[in-house]
Amino acid sequence: MVAAGWPGVDPEWSREIDVVSTSAADVPGTVRRWHVLDNGPQLSRRGMAPACTLLCVHGNPTWSFLWRTLLAAGTDAAGSGAAGSGAARPWRVVAVDQLDMGFSERTGTLRRLADRINDLGDITTALDLDGPVITVGHDWGGVISLGWALAHPRQLAGVVLTNTAVHQPAGSPVPPALRLALHPAVHRWGTTTSDAFLRVTHALAHPPLAADVRSAFMAPYRGADRRAGVGNFVADIPADPSHPSFPALTRVAEGLRGLDVPALMLWGPRDPIFSDRYLKDLIGRLPHAKVHRFEGAGHLVAEDRDIAAPIFEWLAGLSPDSEPDLQRADVLPGSPLPADNASEGTALGNTALDTTALEGSRGTHQADAGVPTLWAPLIRQATGDRGGDTAVAEMGANGGVSRSLTWRELEHNIGVLAAGLRDAGVRHGSRVSLMVPPGVDLTVVLYACLRLGAVVVVADAGLGTRGLSRAVKGATPDFLIGIDKALAAASVLGWPGRRISVRDLPAARRRLLHVETSLTALTRHGSSLSQVPPADVPAPYAAPGQDAPAAVLFTSGSTGPAKGVVYTHRQLAAMRDTLAATLGIRPGARLVAGFAPFALLGPALGAVSVTPAMDVTAPRTLTATALADAAAAIDASVVFASPAALRNVLATKDGLSPAGHEALGRVELLLSAGAPVPEPLLAQVQKLLPQASLHTPYGMTEALPVTDISLEEIRVAEADAARGTMAGAGNGVCVGRPVHGASVAVIPLAADGSAPGNHPATEAGVTGEILVSAPHVKDAYDRLWLTQSESVRTAGWHRTGDVGHFDAAGRLWVEGRLAHLVTAPGSVVTPVGAEQAIEQLDDVGLAAVVGVGPAGTQAVVAVVETVPPVRRAGPAAPQLAGRVREAARQAGVAVAAVLTVPSQPTDIRHNAKIDRTRLSRWASKVLAGGRPGRP
Repeated sequence: MVAAGWPGVDPEWSREIDVVSTSAADVPGTVRRWHVLDNGPQLSRRGMAPACTLLCVHGNPTWSFLWRTLLAAGTDAAGSGAAGSGAARPWRVVAVDQLDMGFSERTGTLRRLADRINDLGDITTALDLDGPVITVGHDWGGVISLGWALAHPRQLAGVVLTNTAVHQPAGSPVPPALRLALHPAVHRWGTTTSDAFLRVTHALAHPPLAADVRSAFMAPYRGADRRAGVGNFVADIPADPSHPSFPALTRVAEGLRGLDVPALMLWGPRDPIFSDRYLKDLIGRLPHAKVHRFEGAGHLVAEDRDIAAPIFEWLAGLSPDSEPDLQRADVLPGSPLPADNASEGTALGNTALDTTALEGSRGTHQADAGVPTLWAPLIRQATGDRGGDTAVAEMGANGGVSRSLTWRELEHNIGVLAAGLRDAGVRHGSRVSLMVPPGVDLTVVLYACLRLGAVVVVADAGLGTRGLSRAVKGATPDFLIGIDKALAAASVLGWPGRRISVRDLPAARRRLLHVETSLTALTRHGSSLSQVPPADVPAPYAAPGQDAPAAVLFTSGSTGPAKGVVYTHRQLAAMRDTLAATLGIRPGARLVAGFAPFALLGPALGAVSVTPAMDVTAPRTLTATALADAAAAIDASVVFASPAALRNVLATKDGLSPAGHEALGRVELLLSAGAPVPEPLLAQVQKLLPQASLHTPYGMTEALPVTDISLEEIRVAEADAARGTMAGAGNGVCVGRPVHGASVAVIPLAADGSAPGNHPATEAGVTGEILVSAPHVKDAYDRLWLTQSESVRTAGWHRTGDVGHFDAAGRLWVEGRLAHLVTAPGSVVTPVGAEQAIEQLDDVGLAAVVGVGPAGTQAVVAVVETVPPVRRAGPAAPQLAGRVREAARQAGVAVAAVLTVPSQPTDIRHNAKIDRTRLSRWASKVLAGGRPGRP
């Protein structure tokens, strides 16, 4: 062994140990030689007492080298490097090479799962690991480490798992890669005679392994005589109940259900072997575990991502003092884990802000008694005098109402469908992915699922095929309810979940799409059942608890992969109440829902709702005529529409009939959300809806809404900015003051563009990351523990990732996203203010300000969409470039280069959020002399 040749490995860690084997695979008294990487002796020589021991177990065909970053981080007693603050105390890390693997002895025996669990116990005895011990496992090392954990409860302090599995679901085939490796014609050649199995495994890294790392992984397995263990490991996969190792695997799998110690799961979703279905199974067995999926990472997640930092961060958080006393093995097992958002924000004392006490926020509620359900207004309408009035409608292409339900019919249909769904297996906690366009069907199935306590998963087609597929697979729904197009995509892309169609399908089509039943059939069946869940929800339809998960709603994905946001029933009800209190939307209101998130809130508000004839996942499909037809159909008083939808409404307004103008003229309130809405656009909309009060709530999937402002207030704010007499007025989009029940603050930016502090500020003119605290802020990010931890690191607040400041009147101005800041020499440039100034030029449509070059020395580049559009993207004409630079200079930004594009790349969902990250990459290429092309 030449440890010095292994990148990232300190030679001091490498040692060999003779261990007496007690395994049934060996003759009693047999001594086996083990190789381990162990920083324990090094810590002892330095006089450092470790807080705990991490026992790391590799899988097949890796070895202890896989855990080198944990060894390095555990040795870092100063708390620097990969481990971050979690390594403030040293941690002993023992990474073993299993027998027949790595640089441990080649035994010449076939060691089964039970033997390997026993072997691990032998070496921990030899190492005198008396506890506390936290096991860390990957691949089949995960199962073996869990077997040791269950056999050593006294020493056990916690478990960490990376891509592994403990159970093969009944009726599900073994992953294709393993099936191939197990095939008699391939097995010996693929795993032992050749090094094909190793090379294929190493190729699963994203990004590819560096040459020296790949060489180190191959080092112990050069020569067929060194690879027998690789082949035997594969042969010991218990693919079915007849396999000799199946009982041992079952004991581990079932034993996990009673394992009451802290647990952490770090997962690479791009794993062709241990997919998200295995993660879902593990979550079911260890429901208290913290889970983080590293989007884009795969099977070798420890190589693809830094897992040392989150592991040590998690370890540091196991004690309320973040300095756990782990000198005894009985400290951690069974100890309560801190809540993700344990403490709540307090009023900041700034009279310019709405600092209403958060009576409804997490942690301050009493028992559920007296808390109204989300659908209580719906029931009141159904059982009251207006039960026969229209509750929900959808428009047809001919301009008339194609379908509608009264309040009474809506309540009845929800009840019978809930009965049918329950009979089909939908239960409390079942995840149900809804791929149904907004309208009557989606309204009924959504509220039926919520009434049963199921968790609805909503990820719209606006994410695009890849984004939508990633979201659905990550959420791992138990059921998928969709239209024909969605079911076809599910079949092609392998989405999980039992499939239910909206309508009855022909038998052949049903078989092709693997559809079990339909909403139509379930409604018929529900009508025939004796027990239907009515308003009071009697047993067996026990009402879900207010703090039970209700929905997973996916973000737009405009700043990276879409994230699942978990809401409880309490938080959804708080969202409804906030909208009602802030905007005065009362039962009986009549709203046109041209913006998908609001299409589902009408019944919860007790408001009549209609979906216009449009594709709500493509906002630009809303025309002025479609909007007017929908408004006329219910004599609408409220309209919800995104900025992109409003732009198309204005572009098509010439086709409006007198009746259409009249219908829009009766609208009292217009809400536009999803992206900043400039004053000139609102001014044009005001002419089309002359009686409406125009409001632009600011919010995000994690907290909707956060602030609100009217057109009149926007004009006052912009006038204050123009006069220059009010501190903080200007530079960005004014989004108003906090909504009812919410508090807003900022964390000031550092010179490098980060927001490192944890002390909220509300002083005028201080730019920082925007924080929000409110009863309707999300519960957590779904299976994104690290992201969630970052978002609540300022206790009691959600860190939005947006950047802005307050003016002296307490109004919030949004200046952009933290991820989009430009770090120029000597300054941090926020993009929105300069973009707005540039967009005032007559021949400019949309503008984006991005940074090019290394952080701290970035050049500011303006990318503009011209009117009329240029034919080819590339450097701007000198005259236009001069005017763009001058406009930006007036906003306090020095632009180094100006580029033009025929159209700005925007996110699909809103058609209004410019993809600045994509533009930055494109601009870098162009300015480096590359062919412009389209961004």
